[in-house]
Amino acid sequence: MADKKLGEVRTQFVQKVNKAVICAVLDDLLENGVLNDEEVEKVKAGSVSQEQARTLIDGVKKKGPKASLIAIKSLHTRDAFLAEQLGLVAFLEGSPSQSLQALGLRPILSVEETQAVEYRQGIKLCPPNVFDKIQKEESTKIYPILRDLKTRTRLALIICNIEFESEFFSRRDGAEVDIAGMECLLTGLGYKVEPHKNLCSKQMAERLREFAAREEHKNSDSTFVVLMSHGLRAGLCGVKSQGENSDILSHDTIFSILNNKNCPNLMNKPKVIIIQACRGENKGMIYVKSADAPSTDSMSPAPRPLEDYESDALRKEHVESDLICFCSSTPDNVSWRSPKTGSIFIVQLIKQMQEHAWCYHLEEIFREVQQSFNNNPLQLPTKERTTLMKRFYLFPGH
Repeated sequence: MADKKLGEVRTQFVQKVNKAVICAVLDDLLENGVLNDEEVEKVKAGSVSQEQARTLIDGVKKKGPKASLIAIKSLHTRDAFLAEQLGLVAFLEGSPSQSLQALGLRPILSVEETQAVEYRQGIKLCPPNVFDKIQKEESTKIYPILRDLKTRTRLALIICNIEFESEFFSRRDGAEVDIAGMECLLTGLGYKVEPHKNLCSKQMAERLREFAAREEHKNSDSTFVVLMSHGLRAGLCGVKSQGENSDILSHDTIFSILNNKNCPNLMNKPKVIIIQACRGENKGMIYVKSADAPSTDSMSPAPRPLEDYESDALRKEHVESDLICFCSSTPDNVSWRSPKTGSIFIVQLIKQMQEHAWCYHLEEIFREVQQSFNNNPLQLPTKERTTLMKRFYLFPGH
């Protein structure tokens, strides 16, 4: 049983765990309802990490096997090396009912591969041996990165609207936290960030076009575009918006500006669009008695015939490819923001990027963000118009 296993490793856990891991595990346990706010504060009240660790492990053990299993899963995610040292990975893998796959856990790297992990600006860096392993095993399935830092010119764009001219829209308090967090994250990942604030839709489109035309993209391997504002079903609101469809930057416009025709310097390179905005006024949740059975429709459309290709100096390219858009909510639904800590989507995105970018590809990180909303049905981030042809690893530190 998981609670018994925690008891067996208690002494080692108390001696080896650090405060950063304890805080991360506490976040997971609070998010999954294992501990409440009062219990978390009781753990944090400890003056040293050993005291915090004792309070944490004893409190979780008392809650039984299920709570203990969630704690083990969290520790495995937060510090795979320590989990391996404590024998928790072998415990998870040793029981069919508690296997990594059954728990929805990603198979971890070996101890040798995880022990060299370092941090920069809160981001776990990818050790050279992990980088080499992924490059070797997935060479044809991943986007290449440019490793010469002297010539590489990665750019990222942030547009965030905070103040609006119309009384129809309130000030987006907390958005400054979102800007600072995303700028820190993207800088840590090796991008030169260009931030802009309080633009109308025309100005937003102009900044996007100017950014898409930048010559630096020729010597880049990818880009991030982060757009944050009030929003409607039709798109993102400019600062002159009066609601309905006035002063709106549509998603179609964003994709058109960044497609292969209008942004040729980023052709065949991943282009990531992050959108933090409401997409309607619905609350994004329903009450259900039980989960509906998933669709089992196995019909697939018949393949379309290929055109004959002419052998001349020109070649055909997709108008739109190598793009992925990650929105803070599903269509017609709202997104939530704290005036003090910023948007909950941005908070989770930064957290998961910092924690997993060293060994997960981008779409896998986005799934981690989505899963973090399992117990928060107020909104659900969603991927849209994804045309990534390969896996996009960020390889922080390289």
